[in-house]
Amino acid sequence: MARNSGRFRFDGGAGTYLGTGILAALITIFTLGICYPFALVLLERWRCKHTYIDGQPLMFTGSAIGLFGLWIKWFLLIIITLGIYSFWVAPRIQQWKAENTDFDPTRQPNPLGGPPVPTAIQAPPEPHGITTA
Repeated sequence: MARNSGRFRFDGGAGTYLGTGILAALITIFTLGICYPFALVLLERWRCKHTYIDGQPLMFTGSAIGLFGLWIKWFLLIIITLGIYSFWVAPRIQQWKAENTDFDPTRQPNPLGGPPVPTAIQAPPEPHGITTA
């Protein structure tokens, strides 16, 4: 089994997750799924707020308005195809979430986030007796 490198850290708790999840569920239920982008952004902001990579905090930069137009199109196609189109929507949502996740320059790094990362990758030394021209 692979050893955990310690580069990734998550510090979210059950209380804030439960509150955020309930609010997201209520938004989705009461709007019959139409406002799902707002719920998704709420959950992703919570996840990123509590996630660190190499001690650097993440932030979610996506907006519900930015996803809303796509979501309406996808939502209608899911209804028309009796749910079959959802197999195409799920990867697109994952792609959108990844494209809208970045490091947060406004927050301080977490000192417990793991070992420092080298700032530059050095090329291996040339073997003795071989020269490049």
